[in-house]
Amino acid sequence: MLRYILSRFGQSLLLLLIVSFIGFAVLNLAPGGPLSQFALSPGMTQEQIDKIAAQMGLDRPLIVQYFDWLQHMLVGDWGTSYRDGQPVLHVIESHLFATLLLMGTATSISITLGSTIGIFSALRRRSVFDYAMTVASMVALSIPTFWFGLIAIYIFALNLGWLPAGNMYTVGDGSVLNYLKHLIMPACVLALVDVAVWSRYMRTSTLNVINQDFVRTARAKGLTRRRVLFKHIVGNSLVPMITLAGLQLPMVLGGALVTETVFTWPGMGRLFLDSLGYSDYPVVMGLLMASAMLVLIGNLAADIAVALIDPRIALE
Repeated sequence: MLRYILSRFGQSLLLLLIVSFIGFAVLNLAPGGPLSQFALSPGMTQEQIDKIAAQMGLDRPLIVQYFDWLQHMLVGDWGTSYRDGQPVLHVIESHLFATLLLMGTATSISITLGSTIGIFSALRRRSVFDYAMTVASMVALSIPTFWFGLIAIYIFALNLGWLPAGNMYTVGDGSVLNYLKHLIMPACVLALVDVAVWSRYMRTSTLNVINQDFVRTARAKGLTRRRVLFKHIVGNSLVPMITLAGLQLPMVLGGALVTETVFTWPGMGRLFLDSLGYSDYPVVMGLLMASAMLVLIGNLAADIAVALIDPRIALE
């Protein structure tokens, strides 16, 4: 087991290194580059731009710049924001909680609701409920997140006035209820697609378990339907879903970027778009690394959890 965990950890570090190099190269080779913000300043000459490039070390070969950045990042120096002069880590930390709160709430909703729908759809296969949930899932997967967010704002904020249209809280009101009212819409919008995905996967997983011999044996022994469901079917159906939880992290992060923009939620997704608009490449690179770390940690945790539940995985 320890060998398996160390192997997966090593693979994650290698993948993180590859992501960092590709991201660094793309940002620095993109049209405009890190110096584009200075080129737009009135009266800025090419000689002045070249001087700034030399001061920032941007006149060196790309591979040298990358290893210099990597060396500083490993000791906790992720650079300084071009926009406000703040350390990149400080800028990211100030937005990290908002994103984790939104993602955690949305994931909890999607797992709970999606798993429940999937289990009941499997138990009532080919029923009206099963067909209705299948159609609803296909519709949810087809709706763009930003469109659903705008519709939610129009209905619940503008027409009904039940919920605020955006932001994380109302200035001057730090109550838990105020935070919850602002969290409901973006969390539900972000969870919409994941609910559809979880319900479909959970339905398939449950159907596979229902047809297993140990379930038939449990029923033949006279166990109640409730006991068979919760002790034998649900528990075994959830095992493959642990891997899905890790694989869904990139989708949740991508959805958070759109959702935070629509609802002006002060998280990492909105910060990413703002930083791109300001050509604040140190922050963009820092956000890329932070997101990659979150995804790899989630996948690593899911792999370890599956290996602990099913030791055969660690032996493969």
